[in-house]
Amino acid sequence: MQSSLEQVFKDPFYKITYKMHLILTVGRLLMENGADSDRTTRYIMRTAAYMGIPAENVSCHIMYTSLLLNVKNEERTYTELTKCRKHNVSMTVLAAVSRVIWRAMRDNWSLERFEKELETVESRKNPYSNFATAIGSSFACGGSCLLFGGDFIAFFVTAVCAFFGFYARILCNKRGFNNYAGIAIAAFVATSLATLSQSVVHSATPMHPIVACALFIVPGVPLINAADDMLNNFIMAGITRAFHTVLIIGSMAFGTAIALHLGRITEFTTISLSPGDIYIYHPIAAAISAGGFSLLFNVPKRVLWAVSVGGAVAVLLRNICMFDFGLSQATGTLIGGGVVGIAALSAIHRFHVPNVVLTTPSAIPLVPGILLYRLLFTLLNINDVSTDVLLGALRNGIEAATIIISIAVSVAIPNIFWSRQIRKNKIAQEKKLLASRFVDQED
Repeated sequence: MQSSLEQVFKDPFYKITYKMHLILTVGRLLMENGADSDRTTRYIMRTAAYMGIPAENVSCHIMYTSLLLNVKNEERTYTELTKCRKHNVSMTVLAAVSRVIWRAMRDNWSLERFEKELETVESRKNPYSNFATAIGSSFACGGSCLLFGGDFIAFFVTAVCAFFGFYARILCNKRGFNNYAGIAIAAFVATSLATLSQSVVHSATPMHPIVACALFIVPGVPLINAADDMLNNFIMAGITRAFHTVLIIGSMAFGTAIALHLGRITEFTTISLSPGDIYIYHPIAAAISAGGFSLLFNVPKRVLWAVSVGGAVAVLLRNICMFDFGLSQATGTLIGGGVVGIAALSAIHRFHVPNVVLTTPSAIPLVPGILLYRLLFTLLNINDVSTDVLLGALRNGIEAATIIISIAVSVAIPNIFWSRQIRKNKIAQEKKLLASRFVDQED
């Protein structure tokens, strides 16, 4: 081991490839845990700066399943590729990677120390157990049921059905099932239980659990990242993410369609999702939903309450814009999410996490998963629906796409309007940290 390390430090070729390996490890950890392509690029460039590689000598190409890095010096050009073999969402990992990079710059870590810290981040366990995540996801679906106008009996029915559906997906993953097959099975289990509950539990809104029980599957973060990538000119990565989310929602719709067919439920696409009290009822439901989904996204425990508050504020402002000022849902979503995004920009120094850790989970209650869900469900049953229902489903799809773009823009508002100042501050901070290092970067 010692001889290999000496070789790394003495041979320029091994030295640059070692650095590239670490840079790509940073990028891979980000992409595999829910970072958008723009953030991944910025962190890659920041890591290169820590290693003493000038920004003009570094180029990176971000794809959904792989990262390509090119580094040049006076003599030659080096290129390396790494694969992103999984795609989860862990805000804890994103926050940890950011913290490792800044601490490495501030404390002048050696490359070996930097590598060891990255290995620690990669090997750390999720902050929440499967049971806790299942509870959080089930309550998140229950909160969504309340947002749709369901009563409290429907809330608990939804939570129970989502809990068993979530564990069905865990079991499928452990058995090595295809990811999309596992999603279809989880949706089938949750929806079947919700269908059976109609004959056992008496609720004023018996259909709402059927609508909301499988929403823990809706890929809210990938949907937002897909729109964000395309808005930031990472077109191929964005398109790939978008197709991935369509496959997830399609699998979910397929499993649900089978459950509804067996349960002889025919009025799924015409269920009225009328809201309850939009000023008290909805914000509380949004807080429950945002907090519950935060466990699914492995948000650091210390910021759970902030994310819940953010979700409540975003939904409250959206409702005020829609019902008091007559604005569209997309416009209300843009304003509600934008205010939370701006507030998060001032809160990141208190919580010491990237703003995406606060903004994205807070925006999840705004994601119109049910609209996309209805569109695909209608397409799966296109031979059995009327023209009016089909046109309504297409309208739902267009509205959902508009709302998702609004969410992506609202989450990115700080970068859109203050990107130059934020980047200037970050670069100044990087230069200050690098200038304070007394040990040569080459050591």
